[in-house]
Amino acid sequence: MREIGIPHPRLALPEPGQSDVPQAFLAWLAEAIPMVAHLGIREMRWEGESLVWELALELNLNDKGTGFGGALTAQTTLLGWCWTTLWLRQRGYARDVVVAEASQRFLAPVTGDYRIVCAPHSEQGPANLAERLTSRGRGRIGLTQQLWCGDVLCLEARGDYAVLPVG
Repeated sequence: MREIGIPHPRLALPEPGQSDVPQAFLAWLAEAIPMVAHLGIREMRWEGESLVWELALELNLNDKGTGFGGALTAQTTLLGWCWTTLWLRQRGYARDVVVAEASQRFLAPVTGDYRIVCAPHSEQGPANLAERLTSRGRGRIGLTQQLWCGDVLCLEARGDYAVLPVG
């Protein structure tokens, strides 16, 4: 059971040249952030520079029988945090990541199981973040999340994630 005000122990960094095992990372995440166990995440995978979650709608229903906006917003924000955290971990950084700014546009109702795709807002974003980490020890990256129900884009979100020195 998590205690208020007590940070959860960090997950050990992967060995150099290795990546996190998605299911192991998700298991740690569900311990670190208890609501994760209730989000309906079925799968997490990288597709190039994009991090993708496959999710079940059943746990995220609203009173109308479609996707609950609050849950969808939390998922897009958290997926951006995961993208940033995993990107850092692949490069041997154990840093604190926080969301600095987030916005969403709801475009269509979510009526079935869905996927959220998270990628850098600009192609130069990862390189700029790497340069700032080297020169300043901190940085920021803009990410875009798109929620797809089949071929329908239902939600588009944008978040800026700050990478801070461990403190």
